[in-house]
Amino acid sequence: MLNNYRLGHTECDFKREVEHLKTKSWLKSVCAFANGIGGMLVFGIDDETRTHKPIADMQKEIEFITACIKDRVSPIPEFILEPDVTENNEEVLVLKIMGGLNTPYYLIENSTKITFIRAGSSSVQADTPILHELILKGTNRTWDTLKSEHKAKDFSFTLLESVYFNKTGNHLESGDYLSFGLITKDGYLTNTGALFTDVSPFRQSRIFCTRWNGLSKAPSSVDAIDDKEFSGNILHLLTDSESFIKLHNQKIWYKTADSRIEKENFPERAIHEAMVNALVHRDYGVLGSEIHIDIFDDRIEIQNPGGMYDGVPVQNQDLENIISTRRNPVIADLMNRMDFMERRGSGFRKILAAVKFAPNYREENLPVFKSTPFSFTAIIKNLNFGIETNVENEVKNKDFEKNGLKLQKWPEKWPEKWPEKCQKIINAISDNKYVTIEELEKLLGTGHTTVKKMIAELQKEKYIYRNGADNGGFWEILQ
Repeated sequence: MLNNYRLGHTECDFKREVEHLKTKSWLKSVCAFANGIGGMLVFGIDDETRTHKPIADMQKEIEFITACIKDRVSPIPEFILEPDVTENNEEVLVLKIMGGLNTPYYLIENSTKITFIRAGSSSVQADTPILHELILKGTNRTWDTLKSEHKAKDFSFTLLESVYFNKTGNHLESGDYLSFGLITKDGYLTNTGALFTDVSPFRQSRIFCTRWNGLSKAPSSVDAIDDKEFSGNILHLLTDSESFIKLHNQKIWYKTADSRIEKENFPERAIHEAMVNALVHRDYGVLGSEIHIDIFDDRIEIQNPGGMYDGVPVQNQDLENIISTRRNPVIADLMNRMDFMERRGSGFRKILAAVKFAPNYREENLPVFKSTPFSFTAIIKNLNFGIETNVENEVKNKDFEKNGLKLQKWPEKWPEKWPEKCQKIINAISDNKYVTIEELEKLLGTGHTTVKKMIAELQKEKYIYRNGADNGGFWEILQ
């Protein structure tokens, strides 16, 4: 059993000894494992060096650990405590904790109850939203099934009714609102119902969209090219966010003998699946939270509140075989009825397939998924980043000829607007070998830093050469 958890597994903690005075140091992991998918503590191995530290009295420690769990963990989790051996035949004491159904499991300390969850390879105290989620799980309920404070008669479902009819061909009948979990028997909206009304009363039902300038959020002369904030109905959020992404989803194209092939930066199907996943599976119980869509030159990052519902980090799972566990089953069921998603947990596979079948797919551009206990992030990579087609270069060069510019062959790695501007630099040097940077800035209508970068690249690629110093020297054209 032990060999499967060797060396730093996220659901395994190593302890060199059983702490008698500082029992919280290991009891908090007992709570965290019980609140999640389970795990185990291995006593007798140093956590830092992974070296064996023999336990003097195994039976005494078994009795002490058992008593501590029964006295200080509530409710008492299911556990197995027994000696085991490592692959080097070193005897250790293994405490295996089962993932529990009666969450939250608390550590009792000085008459105070504290609960813990796993965050990576550490056990951390659960914050209020996660504590609420654990309480709901322990009572076999979910946030989306709860009754809200809003009366159904005060709200309308015009958009939902329209989309439902368009998707299914059927009208939503009055009884459907109750059977679908949108309203309660006494006429109140459920939390799901409140999210699907035309004007949702939940402020946390929001998406922040930003198109950043470059590859990061690091400050520059222009930090953000575009940004929007959307709020309200889930169906509105899906449409508005996809429209924002589509606005910034550029295409390149190749001409063939009788047609042309368009290649999107980001496959629309992959974006759709990622957005549905974010809206359906996010944690709506975190007040003041929202989904974030950040578009960079080389990727889109879609981040939503709430990690994987089963507690297992997505980066530690096989994306092709993830078992479906749903934080919001009523929301998921309604979106499934309208054919926005499936119940079988196939969202990851659809995102991967959409990318793999794109005409410009490269293996290094597979999507990346990351999760913590508090958030989930899908990273969809720009399939066209760093690629410029020969056809595009050919078109640009023809444009130069058409505009009376001298034809040059340019590096494919250059940004889209550089070839024309660099051609103008060479033409200017041809007319005046003493042309200055300031004169080139005015000619190109481009900032000082960009012109300097172009000059440096032209020199690097041996198009031009600077003969003499910056002051008093002159330019020479090499090709």
